[in-house]
Amino acid sequence: MTDRDTTALLRHFKALGNESRLKLVGLVADRERNVQELAVLLALKEPTVSHHLAILKDAGLVAMRIDGNTHWYRLDRDALRRINQSVFSADLSRVPYEADGQVWEREILRNFIEDERLTKIPDPRKKRWVVLKWLARRFALDSRYSEAEVNAVLKRHHPDAATLRRELVGYRMLERSKGIYRRTPESSWKAF
Repeated sequence: MTDRDTTALLRHFKALGNESRLKLVGLVADRERNVQELAVLLALKEPTVSHHLAILKDAGLVAMRIDGNTHWYRLDRDALRRINQSVFSADLSRVPYEADGQVWEREILRNFIEDERLTKIPDPRKKRWVVLKWLARRFALDSRYSEAEVNAVLKRHHPDAATLRRELVGYRMLERSKGIYRRTPESSWKAF
Protein backbone atom coordinates (compact mmCIF):
# COMPACT_ATOMS: atom_id res chain seq x y z
CA MET A 1 0.00 0.00 0.00
CA THR A 2 1.43 3.34 -1.02
CA ASP A 3 1.44 6.52 1.06
CA ARG A 4 -1.19 7.91 -1.31
CA ASP A 5 -3.44 4.87 -0.65
CA THR A 6 -2.98 5.28 3.09
CA THR A 7 -3.79 8.99 2.89
CA ALA A 8 -6.94 8.27 0.87
CA LEU A 9 -8.07 5.64 3.37
CA LEU A 10 -7.50 8.03 6.26
CA ARG A 11 -9.52 10.70 4.47
CA HIS A 12 -12.40 8.21 4.01
CA PHE A 13 -12.33 7.07 7.61
CA LYS A 14 -12.11 10.63 8.94
CA ALA A 15 -15.12 11.57 6.83
CA LEU A 16 -17.03 8.66 8.36
CA GLY A 17 -15.86 9.49 11.88
CA ASN A 18 -18.89 11.64 12.62
CA GLU A 19 -22.35 10.45 13.66
CA SER A 20 -24.25 12.82 11.36
CA ARG A 21 -22.13 11.85 8.36
CA LEU A 22 -22.64 8.16 9.08
CA LYS A 23 -26.39 8.73 9.18
CA LEU A 24 -26.19 10.65 5.90
CA VAL A 25 -24.36 7.77 4.24
CA GLY A 26 -27.08 5.40 5.44
CA LEU A 27 -29.83 7.65 4.11
CA VAL A 28 -28.29 8.08 0.65
CA ALA A 29 -27.40 4.39 0.41
CA ASP A 30 -30.92 3.30 -0.52
CA ARG A 31 -31.82 6.18 -2.86
CA GLU A 32 -30.93 9.66 -4.03
CA ARG A 33 -31.93 12.44 -1.64
CA ASN A 34 -31.66 16.22 -1.60
CA VAL A 35 -30.36 18.51 1.16
CA GLN A 36 -33.82 19.65 2.26
CA GLU A 37 -35.07 16.09 2.66
CA LEU A 38 -31.95 15.03 4.55
CA ALA A 39 -32.19 18.05 6.87
CA VAL A 40 -35.76 17.09 7.81
CA LEU A 41 -34.87 13.42 8.33
CA LEU A 42 -31.89 14.24 10.57
CA ALA A 43 -33.45 17.28 12.29
CA LEU A 44 -30.46 19.38 11.23
CA LYS A 45 -30.22 22.74 9.51
CA GLU A 46 -29.67 22.68 5.76
CA PRO A 47 -26.25 24.43 5.94
CA THR A 48 -25.08 21.77 8.42
CA VAL A 49 -26.24 18.98 6.14
CA SER A 50 -24.56 20.69 3.15
CA HIS A 51 -21.31 20.95 5.13
CA HIS A 52 -21.35 17.24 6.00
CA LEU A 53 -22.25 16.26 2.44
CA ALA A 54 -19.35 18.35 1.12
CA ILE A 55 -16.95 16.44 3.37
CA LEU A 56 -18.39 13.11 2.21
CA LYS A 57 -18.19 14.25 -1.42
CA ASP A 58 -14.57 15.40 -1.01
CA ALA A 59 -13.74 12.00 0.44
CA GLY A 60 -15.36 10.39 -2.61
CA LEU A 61 -18.07 8.64 -0.63
CA VAL A 62 -21.10 10.34 -2.14
CA ALA A 63 -21.84 11.56 -5.64
CA MET A 64 -23.90 14.61 -6.48
CA ARG A 65 -26.03 15.53 -9.45
CA ILE A 66 -27.66 18.89 -10.06
CA ASP A 67 -31.23 19.16 -11.31
CA GLY A 68 -32.12 22.84 -11.64
CA ASN A 69 -31.53 24.36 -8.20
CA THR A 70 -31.65 21.03 -6.39
CA HIS A 71 -28.58 19.00 -5.52
CA TRP A 72 -29.22 15.26 -5.33
CA TYR A 73 -26.83 13.01 -3.41
CA ARG A 74 -26.33 9.28 -3.59
CA LEU A 75 -23.84 6.82 -2.19
CA ASP A 76 -20.89 6.22 -4.52
CA ARG A 77 -20.85 2.42 -4.44
CA ASP A 78 -17.78 2.22 -6.70
CA ALA A 79 -15.82 4.26 -4.16
CA LEU A 80 -16.92 1.90 -1.40
CA ARG A 81 -15.76 -1.09 -3.44
CA ARG A 82 -12.36 0.56 -3.93
CA ILE A 83 -12.10 1.28 -0.20
CA ASN A 84 -13.10 -2.31 0.57
CA GLN A 85 -10.43 -3.64 -1.78
CA SER A 86 -7.80 -1.35 -0.24
CA VAL A 87 -8.68 -2.19 3.35
CA PHE A 88 -8.83 -5.93 2.84
CA SER A 89 -6.04 -6.31 0.30
CA ALA A 90 -2.86 -8.21 1.04
CA ASP A 91 -0.98 -4.92 0.66
CA LEU A 92 -2.45 -3.68 3.93
CA SER A 93 0.00 -5.90 5.77
CA ARG A 94 2.78 -3.72 4.34
CA VAL A 95 1.51 -0.53 5.98
CA PRO A 96 4.41 0.84 8.03
CA TYR A 97 3.76 0.20 11.69
CA GLU A 98 6.00 0.86 14.62
CA ALA A 99 4.82 -0.43 17.95
CA ASP A 100 6.27 2.48 19.87
CA GLY A 101 4.16 5.04 18.05
CA GLN A 102 6.93 6.68 16.05
CA VAL A 103 4.78 6.92 12.91
CA TRP A 104 2.07 8.81 14.81
CA GLU A 105 4.63 11.04 16.49
CA ARG A 106 6.26 11.91 13.16
CA GLU A 107 2.84 12.86 11.81
CA ILE A 108 2.22 15.15 14.81
CA LEU A 109 5.61 16.80 14.36
CA ARG A 110 4.94 17.22 10.64
CA ASN A 111 1.62 18.95 11.48
CA PHE A 112 3.03 21.35 14.08
CA ILE A 113 6.62 22.00 13.02
CA GLU A 114 7.71 23.81 9.90
CA ASP A 115 11.38 24.59 9.22
CA GLU A 116 12.31 23.82 12.84
CA ARG A 117 9.65 26.31 14.03
CA LEU A 118 6.65 25.30 16.08
CA THR A 119 3.62 26.72 14.23
CA LYS A 120 1.32 26.34 17.24
CA ILE A 121 1.48 24.82 20.71
CA PRO A 122 -0.93 21.89 20.47
CA ASP A 123 -3.96 21.96 22.77
CA PRO A 124 -4.52 18.19 23.10
CA ARG A 125 -2.18 16.84 25.76
CA LYS A 126 -1.08 13.80 23.73
CA LYS A 127 0.03 16.02 20.86
CA ARG A 128 1.61 18.56 23.18
CA TRP A 129 3.57 15.72 24.81
CA VAL A 130 5.06 14.78 21.42
CA VAL A 131 6.08 18.38 20.70
CA LEU A 132 7.54 18.81 24.19
CA LYS A 133 9.60 15.64 23.75
CA TRP A 134 10.94 17.05 20.50
CA LEU A 135 11.83 20.32 22.26
CA ALA A 136 13.38 18.61 25.28
CA ARG A 137 15.73 16.72 22.98
CA ARG A 138 17.15 20.10 21.92
CA PHE A 139 18.90 20.20 25.29
CA ALA A 140 21.95 18.04 25.99
CA LEU A 141 21.43 15.52 28.75
CA ASP A 142 24.63 16.33 30.64
CA SER A 143 24.60 20.13 30.30
CA ARG A 144 23.43 22.91 32.60
CA TYR A 145 21.52 25.95 31.30
CA SER A 146 20.63 29.34 32.70
CA GLU A 147 17.04 30.51 32.20
CA ALA A 148 18.25 32.89 29.48
CA GLU A 149 19.92 29.98 27.66
CA VAL A 150 16.76 27.85 27.93
CA ASN A 151 14.71 30.75 26.58
CA ALA A 152 17.15 31.27 23.70
CA VAL A 153 16.86 27.60 22.66
CA LEU A 154 13.07 27.65 22.92
CA LYS A 155 12.70 30.98 21.07
CA ARG A 156 14.49 29.47 18.09
CA HIS A 157 11.42 27.22 17.82
CA HIS A 158 8.53 29.37 19.14
CA PRO A 159 8.14 32.92 20.54
CA ASP A 160 6.37 31.82 23.75
CA ALA A 161 9.43 30.47 25.54
CA ALA A 162 7.92 31.02 29.01
CA THR A 163 4.96 28.70 28.38
CA LEU A 164 7.15 26.04 26.80
CA ARG A 165 9.69 26.27 29.64
CA ARG A 166 6.92 25.84 32.25
CA GLU A 167 5.51 22.87 30.34
CA LEU A 168 8.93 21.22 30.08
CA VAL A 169 9.44 21.64 33.83
CA GLY A 170 5.88 20.49 34.56
CA TYR A 171 6.40 17.27 32.62
CA ARG A 172 9.78 16.83 34.36
CA MET A 173 11.63 17.00 31.06
CA LEU A 174 13.67 19.89 32.44
CA GLU A 175 14.57 20.26 36.07
CA ARG A 176 15.21 23.63 37.70
CA SER A 177 17.34 24.13 40.79
CA LYS A 178 18.63 27.52 41.98
CA GLY A 179 17.98 29.09 38.58
CA ILE A 180 19.87 26.41 36.68
CA TYR A 181 18.09 24.02 34.31
CA ARG A 182 19.09 20.59 33.14
CA ARG A 183 17.42 18.01 30.96
CA THR A 184 16.35 14.91 32.85
CA PRO A 185 16.57 11.34 31.53
CA GLU A 186 13.49 10.33 29.50
CA SER A 187 12.71 7.59 32.02
CA SER A 188 11.87 10.26 34.59
CA TRP A 189 9.53 12.28 32.35
CA LYS A 190 5.98 12.56 33.61
CA ALA A 191 3.52 10.92 31.23
CA PHE A 192 0.65 12.98 29.89
